[in-house]
Amino acid sequence: MSSRSARSSVLRGVFLFGLLWTVAAPAATLIHAGRLIDGVDNEALPERTIVIEGERITAVERGYREPGPDDDLIDLGAHTVLPGLMDMHTHVSSEQRQGGYIDQFQLSEADYALQAVVNAGKTLMAGFTTIRDLGDIYNVTVALRNAIDAGELPGPRIFTAGTSIATTGGHADPTNGWAPVIRDDPGPRLGVANGPWEGVKAVRQRYKEGADLIKITATGGVLSLAKSGQNPQFMEEEIRAIVEAAEDYGFHVAAHAHGAEGMKRAIRAGVKSIEHGTYMDDEVIALMKEHGTFYVPTISAGRFVGEKAKEEGYFPEIVRPKAAAVGPQIQDTFEKAYRAGVKIVFGTDTGVSPHGENAQEFAWMVEGGMPPMEAIRAATSGAAAFLGIAERVGTVEAGKLADLVAVRGDPLADVAVLEDVSFVMKEGEVFRHE
Repeated sequence: MSSRSARSSVLRGVFLFGLLWTVAAPAATLIHAGRLIDGVDNEALPERTIVIEGERITAVERGYREPGPDDDLIDLGAHTVLPGLMDMHTHVSSEQRQGGYIDQFQLSEADYALQAVVNAGKTLMAGFTTIRDLGDIYNVTVALRNAIDAGELPGPRIFTAGTSIATTGGHADPTNGWAPVIRDDPGPRLGVANGPWEGVKAVRQRYKEGADLIKITATGGVLSLAKSGQNPQFMEEEIRAIVEAAEDYGFHVAAHAHGAEGMKRAIRAGVKSIEHGTYMDDEVIALMKEHGTFYVPTISAGRFVGEKAKEEGYFPEIVRPKAAAVGPQIQDTFEKAYRAGVKIVFGTDTGVSPHGENAQEFAWMVEGGMPPMEAIRAATSGAAAFLGIAERVGTVEAGKLADLVAVRGDPLADVAVLEDVSFVMKEGEVFRHE
């Protein structure tokens, strides 16, 4: 073969390879966003095109790119597009209702699992593509997380604590209120730990069961069938042992806490977050800032129980005064903590308040003094950084998973529009588009 023929053959091969590559190049999904809140910029960005290939964002471009012949176009030009929202305090396996205290004696593991599937679906449809579940029943959220991750069920990305860890008679002791004839000593397997070594065993049990993190009840709580809603329920050395064991397994520790003394012990012992924080005082705030402890406010749950406490018979009488006292206080605590510069991430305690209404928390946060953009970041980029997954989600940037939501209107002008999500995409798959 002559050199000219060889050269011609090579060129034809390069041309054909290029043609095949062009034909085989994956089609993209283009989203035309009228406004984009990307989780990075301090302002909403007008008229952006988000380019998605497979499960990831590959580009964010100014203006509206014309789609190619094989591209899919999603026109959200009349919407504001945001990163998928994230709720750092949920309970998808249950939902508070009048008379619900008898459920534990009447419902099976299957019943709770099916409830969790339904509630996870409501959560995703509300625009929340990632959640932290802080205490379930029968470890159903571990199985649910696995099924969602495998693509077998629709739902948010779940980071679950599985069974909460309490002390005997503490807020998460599953036998509180039971008759003596059936009451038992549950022990670490069922989340009741007394003393440092039982705390360590309880952490290891959660690891064995497949949890992602640890939840402790550092003080009394509102809805447990016990008198105090705020007394400290762990000694500091017990919490420290739990935190140290958790670190060995790559877990962080979330601490339910209403009373100040229990918060102080938990913060000094090294927990990552204080949940609720109702009776937070100046010393607690100083400790949180010193230790870098996060605050998860759950204003939605506080307001819900405060309202329901006014209804005769909604709560058992041992619960009602606690709900009446704690409910109105939580939003004031949020305002105080925000003004003081405590690190805050978005969390609702949904499961106390109804599933699918998670976004109501935004309005309460703004009412408490936080600007809308900060509230949105607390549920997007801030929450992703808190969970240690900021390289994957939390912002709308090239390389991130395509978790996106959209609303009609401008949430920076009226944050309540986030309560009416019209578009939900998780990892490039559209779950809602109205």
